Amino acid sequence: MQKNEPTLIYGRHPVVDAARAGAPIDKIFLQQGTRGEIEKELRHLCKELDIPLQVAPKERLDKFTKGNHQGVLAFLSLITYHRIEDVLPGVYEKGEVPLLLILDGITDVRNFGAIARSAECCGVHAIIIPQKGSAQINADAMKASAGALSKIPVCRENSLVNAVNLLRSSGIRLLAADLEAKSPVFKMDFTTPVALVIGAEDEGISHAVSRMVNERFIIPQKGTTDSFNVSVATGIALYEVMRQRFETN
Repeated sequence: MQKNEPTLIYGRHPVVDAARAGAPIDKIFLQQGTRGEIEKELRHLCKELDIPLQVAPKERLDKFTKGNHQGVLAFLSLITYHRIEDVLPGVYEKGEVPLLLILDGITDVRNFGAIARSAECCGVHAIIIPQKGSAQINADAMKASAGALSKIPVCRENSLVNAVNLLRSSGIRLLAADLEAKSPVFKMDFTTPVALVIGAEDEGISHAVSRMVNERFIIPQKGTTDSFNVSVATGIALYEVMRQRFETN
């Protein structure tokens, strides 16, 4: 196992015990065709603890380990995930203006790491990602973040829609980067509690989240290249937030 790679746990009882003990599990694999109490228990635990569960053929599990995995294995995460409902009150208690970052469909680990690096530098209080369809926080992501992923809370939410509803009810505006938007990023007001929503370069923000956005902005460019890389675009937007907040303090 390479340095900074997630730790592998295998075997039915070790995986269940680790989950119950609150170990930071990134994902659990269950062998295809597994039935009975172990399947029910794992599905219940994964649902309760918001742990991604993936059913895979035996051949794939065999590639992860030569040990007797008994049809169950799990990867421990390199970070401890947080819940946004636990992070947000602390931000308000410190008298700070919340700045959150929602990454909707960012799957490239190096882009994810680079975004986290910019987020930590610009004072983001938490990064919010979906349980499914997000980059794995592996050694490459950690390296690209230059250590930022060990400092900034990452909230892995089972439903981004529910997370967004919580943010809106907490007085936070959702502002999304959108190539079709009319308002440039430097015309937006970032001095109030905000959550920036960033989607994948090819598909953008998911429809369900897009419908809940308060305002949209575009990052102007002079060249003819399609657009900025998503990590660069996110860094530009976050720097504008920091610039505005410095000027008002």
